[in-house]
Amino acid sequence: MAAANKRTLSGIEDVRDRKAKVIKDSGEKRHIAALILARGGSKGIPLKNIKMLAGVPLIGWVLRAAVDSKQFDSVWVSTDHDDIEKVAKAWGAQVHRRSPEVSKDSSSSLDTIQEFARLNPEVEVICHIQATSPCLHPFHLKEALEMITKQGFTSVFSVVRRHHFRWQEVKKGGSLATQPLNLDPCNRPRRQDWDGELCENGSFYIYTRATIERGLQGGKWAYYEMLPEYSVDIDVDIDWPVAEQRVLRFGYFGLDKPEVVRLLLCNVSGCLTDGRVLISVSGEEMVSVNTRDTMGIRMLQREGVEVILISSGEDPVTKALADNLSQRTGCEVRQLGKDIQGEVTAMMDDRDLDCNDAPDVDCLILAGLSAVPRDAPVVAINAAKYSCHSAAGLGAVREFSEHILLLKKKAKNTF
Repeated sequence: MAAANKRTLSGIEDVRDRKAKVIKDSGEKRHIAALILARGGSKGIPLKNIKMLAGVPLIGWVLRAAVDSKQFDSVWVSTDHDDIEKVAKAWGAQVHRRSPEVSKDSSSSLDTIQEFARLNPEVEVICHIQATSPCLHPFHLKEALEMITKQGFTSVFSVVRRHHFRWQEVKKGGSLATQPLNLDPCNRPRRQDWDGELCENGSFYIYTRATIERGLQGGKWAYYEMLPEYSVDIDVDIDWPVAEQRVLRFGYFGLDKPEVVRLLLCNVSGCLTDGRVLISVSGEEMVSVNTRDTMGIRMLQREGVEVILISSGEDPVTKALADNLSQRTGCEVRQLGKDIQGEVTAMMDDRDLDCNDAPDVDCLILAGLSAVPRDAPVVAINAAKYSCHSAAGLGAVREFSEHILLLKKKAKNTF
């Protein structure tokens, strides 16, 4: 009876695999979707998927890579949380609002992926990307997907090569001796003499619809090997600082080459000031600026980045501060009216540049690179591509300046 069941299952798999091959050979285009699972009830790190990592929501790193890869007919985030949904949409994803049945602590990834597949029958291939893998690049996805679309595999998953010697676990209090699992202790190989072992790194899993119907991995499967520097996985808080340093060095920062940053538009009110107006006993009004921010502006200027200070509105205190900063830093001051986006666009056209940062949400969305202080309005944070750890008037401009210079250095070392 067991053998008969096995033969029956094998026959079904053969039919499905032949069907997949017919679709491939006929040249028919299959709908390929990227799917990121992002439940709101993370136990290790609350709302981990939208926690800021190097100025970007964690999920933003993989969404940026998925969208920029241009390999997908649709990019989705599956979630049960309103805040995650807002961030997902801000980063260009559609949202699959998962049902309560697949939002439990006991729910598996397979449950959610199968629900998504049922609700989206047009999707033939699903690339399940883990939100906790922020060093994913578009070329990883492109090369792995070609194993499905061009080489005929039905399941592809990412791996990394590890050189770890493994030993059998012995329960506490047990009297048994441990045993080596993947080495001969009498002939321990040198690292350079051992190829190591391939381990899943959890970055992504790609499946055809037929594979999903019977499990997450099956049929004609293959692995895609990623280098260790790109294999970052975040499960607990202690991983966060390590991941932040790794992503700043090996993360994907977008299609635009960082070295093209030649102009920074900085709003005086809300970026260089902290929103407070100090009033003296005699009635004088004063605002303060952090010297770290002015030093950040000078750092950019030394690297050839033009900085223009934006002053909007008729507030005399802000205008006086802008004029004073202009004298101290040598920056031009521009007074903008109601049509901020139009005036910024004209300014960019005059310099033959794309917009890089502007004091308006519409401009932030259009920007190639944009940032907001930590205490900016939520709508601005969702629109910006970098959210500072520092608040307005407390080093946010310096932080963003250092981020720009880091990207320029990274670009010089890459291209």
